[in-house]
Amino acid sequence: MLIRMLLATLAVSMFDIGNLSAGERSLRIATFNVDATPPIGSPVAYAPTRKIEDPLSARGIVVFGDGKPVVLCAVDWIGIGNGGQDVWKEKLAQAAGTTADRVTVHVLHQHDGPRCDFSAEALLDERGLGSRNYDTVFLRDVVQRAAVAVGESVKSVRKVTHIGVGKAKVKKVASNRRILGSDGKVKIIRWSKSTNPEAIAAPEGVIDPFLRLVSFWDGDTPLASITYYATHPQSYYGKGDVTSEFVGLGRAAREKELPGVAHIHFNGASGNVAAGKYNDGSKALRPILAERMRKGMQAAWEATKKTPITAADVQWRSRPVLLPVANHLVADELRKTLDNEKAEFKARGSAARNLAWVQRMQAKRAINVCCLRLGKVHILHMPGELFIEYQLAAQKMRPNDFVCMAAYGDYGPGYIGTEIAYTQGGYETSQRASRVAPKVERVLMKAMAELLK
Repeated sequence: MLIRMLLATLAVSMFDIGNLSAGERSLRIATFNVDATPPIGSPVAYAPTRKIEDPLSARGIVVFGDGKPVVLCAVDWIGIGNGGQDVWKEKLAQAAGTTADRVTVHVLHQHDGPRCDFSAEALLDERGLGSRNYDTVFLRDVVQRAAVAVGESVKSVRKVTHIGVGKAKVKKVASNRRILGSDGKVKIIRWSKSTNPEAIAAPEGVIDPFLRLVSFWDGDTPLASITYYATHPQSYYGKGDVTSEFVGLGRAAREKELPGVAHIHFNGASGNVAAGKYNDGSKALRPILAERMRKGMQAAWEATKKTPITAADVQWRSRPVLLPVANHLVADELRKTLDNEKAEFKARGSAARNLAWVQRMQAKRAINVCCLRLGKVHILHMPGELFIEYQLAAQKMRPNDFVCMAAYGDYGPGYIGTEIAYTQGGYETSQRASRVAPKVERVLMKAMAELLK
C-alpha cells in the first residue's frame, strides 16, 4: 500500500509540474505525434479518399513554463473550425492538465486533407445530410488518440536548458497570389499552380521569404524543432489522393536527418501566398518543392543560435476576440438554403459552414488570439486564412526580437484579408471565400499589438 501511495504521489507530481512556480524549476517540454490519416472512402476536402500517398499526422509540444502547461498542436488537415476547435482544445487541455485557453490547434492546410467542423456537421446531420463532408467517427477518433498521446507525453517531460533560433530563405516556393493591375485592382489570381505565362513572369510580390525555426535543447542535446513558413502547401490536389504535401515531405526528410528530434511545422499567414509562380501542377514538381522546403529547414537549423532559458522566461498571453461577420452572411437566408431540399448539396454544405460561423459570433463565443513568449522569441497564434501582411506587421512590432506566426487556427472565418484588400477584388476577399468584414484588420492588429506589448 505504501509503495502504491508513493507511486501515485510521484505521478501527480509529474503531471502537475506545470503548476509549480517558475522560480522553482527549469523549463520543461513534452512532445506528441499521432497518425491522422483518413481511411479509404472518408471525405477529404474535395473528394472521398481514394489513395494514401503518404501519412498525415497530428503532432505538437506541451510547454511547462509560466503557470499551467501550454499545448501547441499542428495537424495535417485542410481546416479545423468552430465546434471542431472546441473539441480539440478541450480534449487536449484535459489530457495536459491545463485549460482550453492555453491550447492552440492549427492546420497546415493540405488540400487533400480532412475538414473538421462539428458545428457545421450538426447542422447538416439535423437535415439528414450528415457524414458527406465530415467523417465524425474518424475525426473524433483522431482527437481522442491525440489526447491520449498528450496524456502519455506529460508523464515523461524533458528538461530544457537552452532555446535556439534560426532563419533561412526558402528559395523558389512562395509567391503572392494577388497580382494587381495599374488600377490597384486584382488583375491576375496566381493560384497554387499556374501555367499562365503572365502570372509566372510576374514578381513574387509581397511574401515573407524566411522560414523561422525555434528549437529546444537540454545542453547539447536537441529535443524539438518547430518551424514556421508562410505558403499554401499545395502542388496538385483534388482527387482524394491524401498527402502531407511538399511541406510535410520536407518535414519528413528532416526527421530522417535528425532522428530523435521532434519536428513540428506550422503554416504562417499564407492566405494570399502560394507556390503558383514556381509550380505548374505537374507531379514532378512536388518532390522539387519538398526539397526546397527541406533545404530551408536545414539552413535554418544550421543558422541556429542558442541561449539559456528557464521557466521564468516563459509567458503565455491570450486575447479573446469577436471578429466582425461579413455583411453578406444573413442567418435567415443561410437557413433557407440549408433547408431547401431542391438545392445542390454543395450549396447546402456551404450554407452550413457559413451559418455555423455566424451563430458562433452571434453567441459571442470568442476566438482566442494567443502569444507564447520564450525569452526574446514571440510566437503568435492566429485564426483563419490570414493574409501575409499580418505576419509582416507583427515582426515590425518587435523588430529586435524573433517573431514567428502560426495561422490557420480556427478555420471558421475563412480568408482574413487586410481592409484595403476588400476593395481590390480577387477570390480571397470575395463573398465565397471570406466570412469576415473589412474592419477585421483593426480588430486583429489591436490584439496583436497588445500581445506583443
